[in-house]
Parts: sequence; C-alpha cells; structure tokens
Amino acid sequence: MSQPSPGTAAPVEDIHWRSLIAAVAAISAVGIAIGLGLPLLSIIMEKRGISSTLIGLNSAMAGLASMAAAPFTTKVAHRHGVAQTMLWAVLVAATSAFGFYYITNFWLWFPLRVVFHGAITVLFILSEFWINATAPPSKRGFVLGIYGTILSLGFATGPLLFSILGSEGILPFVVGAGVILLAAVPIFLARDESPVIDEKPERHFLRYVYLVPTATAAVFIFGAVESGGLSLFPVFGTRSGFTESQAALLLTVMGIGNFIFQIPLGMLSDRVKDRRTLLSAMTVIGLIGALCLPMLAESWFLMAVVLLFWGGCVSGLYTVGLSHLGSRLQGADLAAANAAFVFSYAVGTVAGPQVIGAAMDVTGDNGFAWAIAGFFALYVALSVVRIVLNPKRP
Repeated sequence: MSQPSPGTAAPVEDIHWRSLIAAVAAISAVGIAIGLGLPLLSIIMEKRGISSTLIGLNSAMAGLASMAAAPFTTKVAHRHGVAQTMLWAVLVAATSAFGFYYITNFWLWFPLRVVFHGAITVLFILSEFWINATAPPSKRGFVLGIYGTILSLGFATGPLLFSILGSEGILPFVVGAGVILLAAVPIFLARDESPVIDEKPERHFLRYVYLVPTATAAVFIFGAVESGGLSLFPVFGTRSGFTESQAALLLTVMGIGNFIFQIPLGMLSDRVKDRRTLLSAMTVIGLIGALCLPMLAESWFLMAVVLLFWGGCVSGLYTVGLSHLGSRLQGADLAAANAAFVFSYAVGTVAGPQVIGAAMDVTGDNGFAWAIAGFFALYVALSVVRIVLNPKRP
C-alpha cells in the first residue's frame, strides 16, 4: 500500500477548507453540467427530429465515456499533478459544452459526448480523491457527507436551470460552460494543497475494483438503482394508478431523502467500528423498501414515506462507500481506487435501466421492484460473505 509523500496534504484532525471548497466546486460543476446538459441535449435532438432510439444511444455515451476515462485518470494526474489535470479537465469540459451549440451534425455529437463526459469523469474522480486524501480520518464521513449533499444539490440545480433557460439559443450553453469554468477558481487557489501522486499505482486498474469490493459494489448498486429508478419509476408509478404529477412528486420526495440523509449517514459512518456493517444495514433497508413498493400502490402518502427513507439509504451507499474506500487506502492506491469507484458507478448506470426495464417487460409492472430488490439482495449476500471472511478488517 502506497503512503502519502511529503508533498501530500496529510490527513489531520482539522478540515482543510480550501481543499474542501475546491473539491466541492468541482463536483458542483459536474452535477450542474450533467443535470442541465442531459435534458437540454435530449430536447434539442427531439426538436431536430432525431429518433428516441438514437437519442438514447447518444445519451448512453456518457456512461461509456466514464468507463473509458476512468482507467487513465490516475496516470495523467501522476504525470501532470492533480490540480493541473483538473484545471485542464475544466477547460476541455467547458469548450466541448460550447461545441454542442456550434456543431449541428448529429453524428459528431457522439465523439463530442465522449470528450465532454470524459473530462467530467476526470473532475469526478480527482475531486473525490482530493477530498478523501485530505479529510481528517475521524471526520471523513462528515466531510464526504457535505460533498455528497452538494453533489445532490448540483444534480437538482441543473434541471432547474434548464426549466428557466429553456433550449433555445446559446444562453443555456453559456451558463453551463460558465458554471464549469467557475470551478477553476477555487481549484487554482487551492492548488498547493492538492494531494501528490508521486508514484504509479501498485496494481492494474481492474484489480482496484476487487481490492475493496464492499465499496465498489456499493457504488455499482447505487448507480444501477438510481439511474434505473429515475428512468423507470414514472412508468411504474403511472401503471400503478398514480397520475404523472403524483409520480413526479414521488421522485421529488426520493430526491429530498437523497439530499437530507447524506450528512447524517456520513457522521454515523464516523462512529461505527466497521463501515461494512452500515453499508449492509442500508442495503437491507433498501431491499425491504423495494419489496414493499408493489404493496404501497394504494397509498401515495405511504409510498412517499417509504421513498423518503429509501432514497436516503440508496444515496448513503455512495457516501459511506467512498468513506470506506478512504479509510482503507492512501496515496496512488487511493487515487486508482477512486477511479475504480467511479468506473463501477458508471457500469451501474448502464446496467440498471437495462435490467430493470427487461424485468418489467418479462414479469410485468412489479418487475420494477423485483429487479431493484435483486440488486440489493446481491449486495447483501456479498457483504455478509465479506464480513464473515474478514471480520477484523476495518
């Protein structure tokens, strides 16, 4: 396991606020850019007469770009420095955001998506590495809870901006690119506090996916359930008898749970002896909640209450999983593991909608709940095996 170099901002009991602000600014830009960009580009393609199939295919390039960029991020940051790599990623992401306005050829949007989401992925990975590497060990969960809360807020702010700006003209692209560029300011100011990756990771990239499987499996489940749930819950809700507005409001309630539980769960993770136990508990709650969904179709209120806590537990998998990762690794290994973490999330976002959609086609509307329950059940089984085989590992 690699150790922090003398130039690395070593974890102490005080929070590095400049580092926290820099990482939060980067992740805010990621959240807002994705939250604004996804509906904006989809609506523009729809107006241009692009088929739904091709719109979906183009949108899927986001996950594929993340999977492609993740293995190389640590190597680039090792060679050029974390802060400098993030600043270049900001510039590339902002420039490619403008490219969607000026390039009207639909087929060129495929490589443009790869460039844009590849740069966003670099920001995602290195901001998480930065904050994990500099967070005080006793407050890591709290700090990552702040980080996760801001990320959730960014994802919510993007669609709000879209509803205000619309899809006409250059203005939404100027705002999107401007938000990304603003992230460069705190990153530049805190560049001297950025962690140093002064050696190459000790293992091949894919080895890190399996090195801390409790964390990478947690974020895979999070990605699958979040993306699949957001995509297909409106379908499940309306088929269950709710109106479109009621189903949309239920999604909002789930988003509120996602937002308000991040910091409390992060603080709780600082107090538990083994974060794997907390991850297991949250997946058990997620499993029970998923199994209850078909039985709650008669009551909007009960469905809302379950989704509030359910959404919090689902989002907690990300925060606590990231905290568990930071408690296990340091230096170059932590950077590479953060890349594997984001890679696993991207795989989940691609797999989730496919599995859940297929389950609904094969078993009916309740296949939505059964598929999500299946994801949680797989994680419960994995976590039980890990705890039994490695009971003393933190």
